[in-house]
Amino acid sequence: MSQKAVENNKNHIKTYNAFSDHATMVFVYAFTFLMALCVLVPLVFVIAASFSSPDALLSAKVFLWPVDFTLRGYKMVVEHDMLPTGFKNTIIYALLGTSINIFMTVIAAYPLSRKDLKIRNAVMMLFAFTMLFNGGMIPTYLLVRDLGLVDTIWAMVLPNAMAVWNLIITRTYFQTTIPDEMLESANIDGCDDFKFLIKMVVPLSVPIIAVNVLLYAVGHWNSYFNAMMYLNNNTLYPLQLVLRDILIQDDTAGMSMDVTKQLEKQQTRYLLQYSTIVVGTVPVMLLYPLIQRYFVTGIMVGAVKG
Repeated sequence: MSQKAVENNKNHIKTYNAFSDHATMVFVYAFTFLMALCVLVPLVFVIAASFSSPDALLSAKVFLWPVDFTLRGYKMVVEHDMLPTGFKNTIIYALLGTSINIFMTVIAAYPLSRKDLKIRNAVMMLFAFTMLFNGGMIPTYLLVRDLGLVDTIWAMVLPNAMAVWNLIITRTYFQTTIPDEMLESANIDGCDDFKFLIKMVVPLSVPIIAVNVLLYAVGHWNSYFNAMMYLNNNTLYPLQLVLRDILIQDDTAGMSMDVTKQLEKQQTRYLLQYSTIVVGTVPVMLLYPLIQRYFVTGIMVGAVKG
């Protein structure tokens, strides 16, 4: 093949690769834009609806901007007696539960990331087994009851002390980020395993710990099923159950009214639904900007980079 033919072939390959790269980027940006719309449009609609009048909601006039601006829904939510208690309980459950989750996840993931632990693969198989099979709701409740955790704060934080998926990504991060040479150097200097974990591994693992904090905290904030199962005392109810009670009370209050008042109650219930969604969601959304710089680094652990 002549030199000119080789050069023409190289130029053709470069042109093809450039076109392929541009087409891929157009697809990626278009897909990202569509996904952003799928998330932002419902979110903006809920926020706009929470500030709109009940008449505008019932007549479907609201889309992405409030119609007949009002704070009536938020006023009804805030005036509920149990709302401060629900917020306080949820914050306690989220802080305490996330602290326990992070401790258990790091303590379990670090030894499983060590190559000198001979049984680490067998232990990981046992952990993975629990992702597919569990004892079921009734045996779990019986266990929690026999341990004396019913109607206590511990029923909200101990049954889900560690998530296996978080354990897996944390273990992978330790394996790919903490080199064996660092451990060998620390052992030569007289550093034991626990000190190495606290002073070397944890400071170098801030991204994955931040990811775990976000995932665990959001889970605790949105948790309601454990509260429905294990809590009978309404002073221990988390925010989600308090918001549910607000909706139920408003729904049942209108059963004995005439048609006009029932219609008014129906309008108010629509407004109340959107207001409770915003009250329960916004605090969690404010958490992400605080740790977003670590989130991408931590969540992409183990990804294949092209």
